[in-house]
Amino acid sequence: MTSVVELFPKSQKLSYDSRQQLSQVQNGVMHASELFLSLDELNNQLSIMESLIHKETPAKREMWRRKILELREDASSIRRQGEYYNRMVTAGARQKQEREELMRRRRVRKGGGDDYENAMNDLADESQSIEQSHQMVGEIIASGQASLTGLVGQRQRLRGAKRVLLDIGNKLGLSNSTMRIIERR
Repeated sequence: MTSVVELFPKSQKLSYDSRQQLSQVQNGVMHASELFLSLDELNNQLSIMESLIHKETPAKREMWRRKILELREDASSIRRQGEYYNRMVTAGARQKQEREELMRRRRVRKGGGDDYENAMNDLADESQSIEQSHQMVGEIIASGQASLTGLVGQRQRLRGAKRVLLDIGNKLGLSNSTMRIIERR
């Protein structure tokens, strides 16, 4: 049966390899799915190590828990960064595809028909797109205003709660000092 002492160096190597794979993902050399497989393997290894901690002496258990926690946090950080770069790559690819789709549509329209009619259709589409964008911006602003209003309300409630707590504290302080005077007499 394996022990934490035997598995820890392997887990450290997996963590190091994952960090190297992250740099490859960032440079576009490797796909993020390979990084995630490596991180899943590291998490499985750490789970096995956590189940083996109870076999260690009580003095060493806390040390191993700390080391495992550090590796888990490192793996979590690598996963977050990998997901971020994966989203960036996916968003870039989606934008490129949308751009190509728009350009293809424009080329198809220019291929046939009346130039005036094509120009009017293009302007109508552009106007509709601008109107949709304007509506979206309006919704975002309204959402921001609602959030700000909610935060102002919370601030007022917290101020009131603070005032009440200070009043109670002052009354208790007066009561405690009064009780001490009575006890002295």
